[in-house]
Amino acid sequence: MSSLNFKLHAKQLEILKSDARFKVVAAGRRGGKSYLSAVTLIMEAMKEYNDAGIPLKNKDVWYVAPTFQQAKDIMWALLKDLGEEVIAKAHENTATLTLVNGRRICIKGSDRPDTLRGVGISYVVLDEYAFMKPEVWDLIIRATLADVEGHALFIGTPEGKNHFYDLWMEAGHEGWEDWESFHFCSLDNPMISKKEIEHARMTMSRQAFAQEFEASFASGGGGAFKEDEIIIADTFSHVGSTYITVDPAGFADGSSLTAGAEKRLDETAIAVVRVTPAGWFVEDMIHGRWGVRETSVKILRACQDYQPISCGIEKGALKMAIMPYLQDQSRRLGIYPNIVELTHGNKKKTDRIIWALQGRFQHGRITLKKASWNRHLITQLLDFPNPLAHDDCPDALAYIDQISQVSYIDEGIYEQHEGFVLDEEAGY
Repeated sequence: MSSLNFKLHAKQLEILKSDARFKVVAAGRRGGKSYLSAVTLIMEAMKEYNDAGIPLKNKDVWYVAPTFQQAKDIMWALLKDLGEEVIAKAHENTATLTLVNGRRICIKGSDRPDTLRGVGISYVVLDEYAFMKPEVWDLIIRATLADVEGHALFIGTPEGKNHFYDLWMEAGHEGWEDWESFHFCSLDNPMISKKEIEHARMTMSRQAFAQEFEASFASGGGGAFKEDEIIIADTFSHVGSTYITVDPAGFADGSSLTAGAEKRLDETAIAVVRVTPAGWFVEDMIHGRWGVRETSVKILRACQDYQPISCGIEKGALKMAIMPYLQDQSRRLGIYPNIVELTHGNKKKTDRIIWALQGRFQHGRITLKKASWNRHLITQLLDFPNPLAHDDCPDALAYIDQISQVSYIDEGIYEQHEGFVLDEEAGY
């Protein structure tokens, strides 16, 4: 019996072990995405049945890249090397491997869509998905997986905020069952020299390095906020008051929208922040596309969990739409938060966000609680004020400046310093 021995680094192994049916991976150059793809293809092709017990005989496994020649250049030699022990035949002209169990691994190019139609497959790797037309998945490949409940791996290096970014973000949402998103950069591959990475960092533009080696989706047009100014911590010891602010989005019925249109919609963002004399501690950033009723429940649950001094909602038609549901849900749940109205203050959104947040980040007066939502907020901050990128989370966070009143008396002051004078002139 043939045996295979693959060596995977920690990030590759994490992805391989995931039970998600559809995996979306943003990977840095030379991070090991091609090796991971090859290993996955061989392992999938060696299966006789899938996890649901469906036989996979006569169901091929595909590797698809933007062009057939690119696909063959990247994967063909690697597959033959890694799968040598289990390959029965290698068809050079068609770039097809037949394994000892009779199943096949086929190399394909998305530039030849006719070769992707009309067949059933059990697994597909879509490599460099950022450079493919989204219709290749939506209109062609997705249907080929249906009869055996096939799986897919989307993998590649980011190329700005395109359909690959949209899919990667959506796969990270809790509502997307069977989907999971992953990220690893070039340095996650222990075979890559740190010296080489640092040399690239010194010789490439910041944006190019972030995209190619750090697998960052940050697009051009940002610059108001710097990544090295963003502080993340597990806890924040300073005492203060908690406030919640809401930047509501439209409540369009998603069933009436195309997948592409839905992904371009803004999200509702709910910022939960503890305001202290030492700065802000962002305890939570709840975000998503919800109907008006679900939005009202999300707001009330946040108020129930964090007990804010007040909850501010951006003034306008969307607030007016939320309030009847909010009042109804308040009575039903027995939660009666102090709802206040937030206004633009005659400032443009860009100016308002920069005014409220930029200086605080620069002086280390905003700390994010370490959580899964960090990536979402940080991505929007680094893109801001790019008009093509979303800014829902920074907008909600900036409203904290309007709603909050800092408590200048730390709870421990009077215990330790009786008669401590905070303001000598006022004698207070």
